Amino acid sequence: MKRDLTNSPVERKNVLNNNIAIPEIYKAVSFPGVLLEKKFRYTKQQLSEFFEVDVRTIERVLANNEDEIISNGYEVLTGNRLKVFKEEFIKIINPHYKEELNKAPSLGVFTFKALLNFGMLLTDSERARQIRSLILDIVIDVLNEKAQGHTKFINQREEQYLFVAMDEFDYRTKFTNAIDHYIEKNNFKYSQLTDKVYKSIFKENASEYKKILRLNSKQSVRSTFYTEILRIISDYENAFAVELEDCFNEKGRKLTLTEAHSLFNDFSKRAEKMMYASIQDARSKMASRDLAFRDALHEKLEDYIKEVSEEDFEKFLGEQSMTIERRLEENKDVFKRLKNR
Repeated sequence: MKRDLTNSPVERKNVLNNNIAIPEIYKAVSFPGVLLEKKFRYTKQQLSEFFEVDVRTIERVLANNEDEIISNGYEVLTGNRLKVFKEEFIKIINPHYKEELNKAPSLGVFTFKALLNFGMLLTDSERARQIRSLILDIVIDVLNEKAQGHTKFINQREEQYLFVAMDEFDYRTKFTNAIDHYIEKNNFKYSQLTDKVYKSIFKENASEYKKILRLNSKQSVRSTFYTEILRIISDYENAFAVELEDCFNEKGRKLTLTEAHSLFNDFSKRAEKMMYASIQDARSKMASRDLAFRDALHEKLEDYIKEVSEEDFEKFLGEQSMTIERRLEENKDVFKRLKNR
């Protein structure tokens, strides 16, 4: 999927929230600034020279995108902070600006993230176009390196994934047991009712989901779900299993598959209201994370796409993330205790 940083605020935010990739981008760009409070800062004049545009262009882009650029590190310095910045700027960057800087009672400065923000907004700068290309290359390289080339299963790198998946397996067993015990024999009952759960939560059946994530026939849909998706599916299936049991007890016989479908349709309408916030959150997380981490667009969930948070980048790519194989190895003593208990 081709990404256009100039037109998509979500894509821009995803880059700037990716604190795993930002240091690598800084190394590649290597543009000197003044280190103030542990962040490099740049003036409008510096941005103008870097992107090879005039200062008025920088000011126009700032005025048209002020909220976005402020959120990424633009601010106006005054007082002692301005004094410290002036001293460092004159000493490190350019002593010829001394007289001009000393006259300024305030000064707008940009962090490196804000500089990158300009690189994604300036459409008439060849340097900005090069920066956008560099950004996307580095973001993709970092993602593949951290995920060890397995972005389809990046969900499994989360610290809580393994334990949530174990709980979900138990709930899934209860669901399939309920289908077995309370619905007449039918070769399609498990797949059809599972698809109805998926469509109720994220509007896609298993085959649609596999196509979007480019999974092959042997790769499990469930093994790609984020913990939030696994939890809500567990809740959903467990609740419907109770509905099946109650209906079975009321009728005193097994349901036909047609009756089970009808029961599920009624159940899903009530569940949509009772679990509204959880379902909305699950849709947003799936759509947003899959676009950022897997380059996969869920068209039916396009309206739910938001930027991926800094916490999510850390969760799936940071120090605490790891492959499920390594997680299993590190927790083998825990599993032994569980087995013995």
